[in-house]
Amino acid sequence: MELNLRPREECRYDAVSLGEIMLRLDPGEGRIRTARSFRAWEGGGEYNVVRGLHKCFGMNTAVITAFADNEVGMLMKDFIEQGGVATDLICWKKTDGIGRLCRNGINFTERGFGIRGAVGCSDRANTAISQATPEDFDFEYIFGKLGVRWLHTGGIYAALSEQSCQTVIEACKIAKKYGTVISYDLNYRPSMWSAIGGLEKAREVNREVAKYVDVMIGNEEDFTACLGFEIEGNDENLKELNLEGYKKMIGKAAETYPNFKVVATTLRTVKTATVNDWKAICWADGEIYQSKEYNGLEILDRVGGGDSFASGLVFGLMTTGDPEKAVNYGAAHGALAMTTPGDTSMASRKEVEAIMGGAGARVKR
Repeated sequence: MELNLRPREECRYDAVSLGEIMLRLDPGEGRIRTARSFRAWEGGGEYNVVRGLHKCFGMNTAVITAFADNEVGMLMKDFIEQGGVATDLICWKKTDGIGRLCRNGINFTERGFGIRGAVGCSDRANTAISQATPEDFDFEYIFGKLGVRWLHTGGIYAALSEQSCQTVIEACKIAKKYGTVISYDLNYRPSMWSAIGGLEKAREVNREVAKYVDVMIGNEEDFTACLGFEIEGNDENLKELNLEGYKKMIGKAAETYPNFKVVATTLRTVKTATVNDWKAICWADGEIYQSKEYNGLEILDRVGGGDSFASGLVFGLMTTGDPEKAVNYGAAHGALAMTTPGDTSMASRKEVEAIMGGAGARVKR
């Protein structure tokens, strides 16, 4: 497996993300429907990955996104800066007093507990980033002059609008032109694609994006819905993944897209909202690598666990080039991220590597 990363000294950023970042409003231990106060966070599928790459793993990262130029947009910028991620590449879009021109997205999220599952209620129509076009970002400048080693984006952003579809494809084309490695999380959400063409549109866009991707992340449903590949003999609830069936499916995908160097997915068995079994697998060079298993993992907040997996995976691939180490970085980081509130990771690299090495939960003094 050879990812051919650009030399660090040639690039302003180790990694950038392209996608929507929303204001997350969290009722804590309560319910959205009865809350009288919320804790505010920032979060977004693509952003969470580069935030983890900086905050946990010490890499130099930035976000490519757009905000409505108002007080909420400035709040989002402040959150991002608190996480240490560069905000230089944000596009600020003019808006009016009530959000008719554009607005910033909001995501209400309750964590769930026991038999009560986590709940998300997003309010993201007509957002600045969904309206952004390729012309709003100078991709030639970003990937050509500034230099970026790794771009991460995904199917949630692509599904926001027709403009998002065009923007993600253009970003991938230009990033690839300058030798930037690209990872993409398929993250299929039927409800998001329904307004712009449904499954047919999802396949059209994702098949085009896939031509430029080096590291593809997605589960069975993602590969089936977005790219049209089927897995044979798999349990419908993904309780036990048929590794041979998965390997055959990925083999077909790799034949279709020989640019795929790595394909990875997380595997989660939900026992209750607060107890899951968790592991991950990674395909590279025709081999399947499985992470350590975290069975009976106690979860405080599951949102962002998959993004933190992607973050650890990318870090492992960038620094070791070893898919087995990379999938273990990802699984450990994702597991730790789900033990703290919010979309983003609060873990340190030292903690991740300790968990990978079998460290327990004894008090540290």
